[in-house]
Amino acid sequence: MRQPAPLLICCDLQQEYIATGRAHTVRDGDAALGACGRLLSAWRDGMWPIVHLKRVARAAWFNPASSLTDWIPGWRPQPGELIFEHPLPSAYSSPRFADYLANLGPLDCFVMGFSLEETILSTAIEGFHRGQRLICISDAVAGSRPREDADPDAYLTTLIGLVARFAEIQTEEQALAAVG
Repeated sequence: MRQPAPLLICCDLQQEYIATGRAHTVRDGDAALGACGRLLSAWRDGMWPIVHLKRVARAAWFNPASSLTDWIPGWRPQPGELIFEHPLPSAYSSPRFADYLANLGPLDCFVMGFSLEETILSTAIEGFHRGQRLICISDAVAGSRPREDADPDAYLTTLIGLVARFAEIQTEEQALAAVG
């Protein structure tokens, strides 16, 4: 029996997360973006399905009228790649996304991108409860900066540990080997 193509879920690759001085600016965004770029290239070369999540809200952050909700140049969706806007942290707050994944049936869903402490964590929890197999690519994700008195590496390790309770964790290398 043929295995379904792996799905790549690109979380919130928006300018809000790389803008200097913003509340949601990610730590080590360049490293995560490099891994995201290589993963996107591999998925596009394999002609496997890719979905892009975009956080939109009515608050001052993620306001759809602001240019900060725009895609990061170079990581914009390409023709044939689906886009789902989600108003709450979980991607499942988009009914279209929830329906899309439910209709795909069992398959490997690889997750990368920004908002580790919000979008990625809450999507992993909800996906777990829905019986979907999510695989978080640990070196292709980034979260907001922790409080100034917190150890940033411990913060990241803790977040990845929380995600691991609900999703499998792989490195970029492991993910590319699994699908290649």
